[in-house]
Amino acid sequence: MTVSRHYVLAAGGTGGHIIPAYALGAELLQRGHHVALVTDERGSKIPGIPDKIATHILPAGRISGGPIGWLRAARAIGRGREMAKMLYSSFQPSAVVGFGGYPAFPALLGAFAKNIPAIIHEQNAVLGRVNRLTASKVNAIVTAYPDIRKLKPRDLPKAHLLGNPVREAILALREESFPPFLEDGIFRVLVTGGSQGASILSEIVPDGLARLPLNLRRRLQVTQQCRQEDIEAVRATYAQHQIPAELATYLPDMPERLEWAHLVISRAGASTIAELTCAGRPAILIPLPTAMDNHQAFNVVEMVQAGGARAIAQEQFTSKELAKQIQKIALQPGALENAALAAKKCGRPAAVSDLADLVESFGAAPITKPLKSKGTGGMNFSKPSPALAKDMPGEGAA
Repeated sequence: MTVSRHYVLAAGGTGGHIIPAYALGAELLQRGHHVALVTDERGSKIPGIPDKIATHILPAGRISGGPIGWLRAARAIGRGREMAKMLYSSFQPSAVVGFGGYPAFPALLGAFAKNIPAIIHEQNAVLGRVNRLTASKVNAIVTAYPDIRKLKPRDLPKAHLLGNPVREAILALREESFPPFLEDGIFRVLVTGGSQGASILSEIVPDGLARLPLNLRRRLQVTQQCRQEDIEAVRATYAQHQIPAELATYLPDMPERLEWAHLVISRAGASTIAELTCAGRPAILIPLPTAMDNHQAFNVVEMVQAGGARAIAQEQFTSKELAKQIQKIALQPGALENAALAAKKCGRPAAVSDLADLVESFGAAPITKPLKSKGTGGMNFSKPSPALAKDMPGEGAA
């Protein structure tokens, strides 16, 4: 028997925070619950919010800018906390789930003040700032990687390794076979870096592919996401080297592109890695060095160690190095297929259902499902990760 409850999801205004919240919201709605979303102006404009989820915008100060900035942030957070408490008085949630980002902070503070169970979900391999500030007070901490930095030992008993939710269209690829990679067949490469990563990929990748041996280069078929200001220069470079390439600033059909890709060249955002590992696609990953706490350098660790990806630090990311890494994985018989299997073993396709089960286990509902969690088995929170950006080799395991 399903008991209908109310849940509040709180997430910052970026896709990395919002998209997992959308996935959980859709799952909870499907289970017959009522869901509200707390975010900021940016988050409210990100497409994909499920129907029947009411969005509430709370003030949330960014904790930066010195004493004056801190004071402004404290005032905004205080207002947001009071607004969250008012929302909870009327909505009466069984639990509040925070997905990181500054808008989640006042929502969680409001939950603490009202003694409402609170859960945080960390998408990256480094605990984010808001999640660090609230970890000691929440009831559960959901992680996506087995090695999480900045998670204090005292909070380990509350940690549950469940993964990052991904789209249904991506999960469907898990049941598909890796596209045949024949000795004389097409070699399909997908390049995607998002708004922050596309420029350096546009600068390096076309020249790197042009450095491949002729017998491999003539088999290339490339799809690349580019910034608008880069797209014509990238097109000219591919044309100069007679490499067939389809370029776009946005790829709305990413699941289809991923389905036929033999190799993905990308940044190392949490959502990207979750999709690669769920679908089972080998990759060459270039972590964004300016990411908060350099978290992308740690996001790659599990996939690289398993053999599903190679990682190149940005300072070592040259066309020559890229061509070398591609040759090692594309010219060795069976290497791409083996890397695809290794990537898939890192995937956590049940992340959204497991997360919903955990969320349902909290609250004072008449009937409560037992806690379902992957626990901390196999997790290592204390040992430093070997894939530090400063130590990241030019080539990884594959």
